[in-house]
Amino acid sequence: MTHSDIDIIGKKVKDMYGTFMGKVVGTITDIDGSIQFVGVDCGSQGLQQIQYEQLVIQGDVVIFIPKWRLDSQRLLREKQLTLRRLKALIDIVSENDEMKVDAEIIHEKYKTKLASLDETEHEIKNRLETRLGELNEQMKSAKMLLFDAKVQYKSNEISDTTFETVKSCTTDLIEHITHETAEISNVQRRITDLDMDVQNTIAPQKHLQESAVSYLDSSEQSVQTNLPEAPTEPVPESSVHYTEASNQSSLESEASQTIPEPPQKVTPNNTEDNPENDWLARMEAQ
Repeated sequence: MTHSDIDIIGKKVKDMYGTFMGKVVGTITDIDGSIQFVGVDCGSQGLQQIQYEQLVIQGDVVIFIPKWRLDSQRLLREKQLTLRRLKALIDIVSENDEMKVDAEIIHEKYKTKLASLDETEHEIKNRLETRLGELNEQMKSAKMLLFDAKVQYKSNEISDTTFETVKSCTTDLIEHITHETAEISNVQRRITDLDMDVQNTIAPQKHLQESAVSYLDSSEQSVQTNLPEAPTEPVPESSVHYTEASNQSSLESEASQTIPEPPQKVTPNNTEDNPENDWLARMEAQ
C-alpha cells in the first residue's frame, strides 16, 4: 500500500457531478498489499464497498466513477484498437498477396477478439438502458419535489428561504441527471457508430468471397453451355404436315382393325326362295 493509498481514508466521496456520497472509512487489500475495495459510509444507505478502480483522488475529495462509464470506455478503446489493427492487416495483405497465409492466423485472432467484445457490448448496452430507466425515475421524483415545494410556498406553508433551498437542491439534482443522461446517450451513439465501422470493414471481405463464388459458378455454366451438341437436320414444314396426316390415317386404320364390327344377323328366308333349303326339306321327308 502506497502513501497516497493510505491518504484516501477519511476523505469525502462525491460523484462526477459534485453530489456528496459519503466518507471513506477503510480499505480491503489483496495479499500483495494492493487495494481492491474501499469502504464508504453512505449514511442511511449503509457501508458500501466500492472497487478501488472506480475512485480517483483529487485533493481532499475522492471522485466516484460509475461502473458503466469505466466498462464502456474500456470497450470502446479495445474495439477501436482491434478494428484499426484489422484494417492495417487487410491493407498489408492487399499490398502483398504472398503474406495472405501468414496473416490468416492473426486475422482469426482479431475476429475472435471482436466476437468476445460483442458479448461484452451486449451486457453494457443492457446496463446503460437500465441506468437510463433509473435516471428517468429520479428525474420524475426531483421535478415532483420541486413542484410540491412551489405548492407549499404558494399556500404559505413554507418560507421563502426554505423554498429557495429546495429549489436550489432540486435544480442541481436535475442538472446532474441531465448531464449523466446525455453522457450515456453519447456512449450509446459511439458504440453504434463503431458497430457500423466494423460492419463496413468486414462486409467487403464477404462481398469479395461471394463474388468469387458467383464467378466460378458462372464460369462452369458458360463451359457447359459452350459444349457442342449433337447435330440435328432441319425438318421441312411440308414433311411435318405430311407426317401428321400419315399418323392420323394410321391411327384411324388401326382403330378400324382393332375394333371388330358387330356380326350381322342372318334371318332365314322362305324355302321357295332358297333352293338349298328346299333340298334339305326333301331329305328330311324321305
